[in-house]
Amino acid sequence: MMKLSCNVADQIQSLPQCRFLAPPKPRPILNRRSYGVGFCSPASKMPVMAIVSDRSGGLGSEIAANCVDTGLGSLADRLRLGSLTEDGLSYKEKFIVRCYEVGINKTATVETIANLLQEVGCNHAQSVGFSTDGFATTTTMRKLHLIWVTARMHIEIYKYPAWSDVVEIETWCQSEGRIGTRRDWILKDYATGQVIGRATSKWVMMNQDTRRLQKVTDDVREEYLVFCPREPRLAFPEENNSSVRKITKLEDPAEYSRLGLVPRRADLDMNQHVNNVTYIGWVLESIPQEIIDSHELQTITLDYRRECQHDDIVDSLTSVELVEGESIPPVLQGTNGSAKAKVGQQDSRQFLHLLRNSGGLEINRGRTEWRKKPAR
Repeated sequence: MMKLSCNVADQIQSLPQCRFLAPPKPRPILNRRSYGVGFCSPASKMPVMAIVSDRSGGLGSEIAANCVDTGLGSLADRLRLGSLTEDGLSYKEKFIVRCYEVGINKTATVETIANLLQEVGCNHAQSVGFSTDGFATTTTMRKLHLIWVTARMHIEIYKYPAWSDVVEIETWCQSEGRIGTRRDWILKDYATGQVIGRATSKWVMMNQDTRRLQKVTDDVREEYLVFCPREPRLAFPEENNSSVRKITKLEDPAEYSRLGLVPRRADLDMNQHVNNVTYIGWVLESIPQEIIDSHELQTITLDYRRECQHDDIVDSLTSVELVEGESIPPVLQGTNGSAKAKVGQQDSRQFLHLLRNSGGLEINRGRTEWRKKPAR
């Protein structure tokens, strides 16, 4: 992947010279009913009008007359390496992998990847005028004290980027039934254009005061659907792909565990609940060290079942999940489920996970798939 030899100061000074560091393209502002578009220059804040066709093929009857103010100011707009695509229905942003985002494998960690997915999703929401004081809340949502919360997250990484590699992430959202929405991502090596990962997620609406789930109203749906692809677009279009596999509950006794995990203050997000990326770290805490040493995470799927409070004590439980037709090899008998004894049986491993609070209530269930580390 592409390496950057210049330091941070050089990068900022050379913004106009570097192709991938150029200022973002003008961003289309869509009217939710007519699909009119106004393009706004970050520097001038003066709109230039254009019109795109609506779903029926006719011209929109209204045009957005004012630019969306993201609240971040023009400097942040110019320095951010992202913008809406030409049709305004998805958003792309480029990221340089920082040294503190790299783990023991000398590549970006899965938590880094998940944080970048969250960042590009929030920037997408801001670019179309949604709030900066929460995660993609619309005008109606803010009036009713509604927020989005993650119900399911599925991430597949085919190649982990290394320090100073440049990753381009595209994201878009669309409706998911009557109770939620979905957001998908595609990750590419910016230097080569190679797809290095994909992800999808499902989100449901929660009342911020009562902490109860609510159906997505037509008013809210109209506010965000105008920024969604007209036809279903899936990061995982394959039939029966792993993102839709049901996760069975892990039953006691688990083979591996890490008990007594406590949320830190830094784990709380702007909606005052534990950030969904924190759960990924907790799940990985109970993976046996032998697997960490010999394998790398390829796929992670998490179902978020219950909100974790700041004063909860969390137990992380893990057990091997046998694929269809697989049985525990005889060499494991008497090893108490040692992962080291299992590693030699095949290159890939699969695990089930459970996070629960001190009262025994299920917070999260998950599945991870691991592949042998590549030779370096």
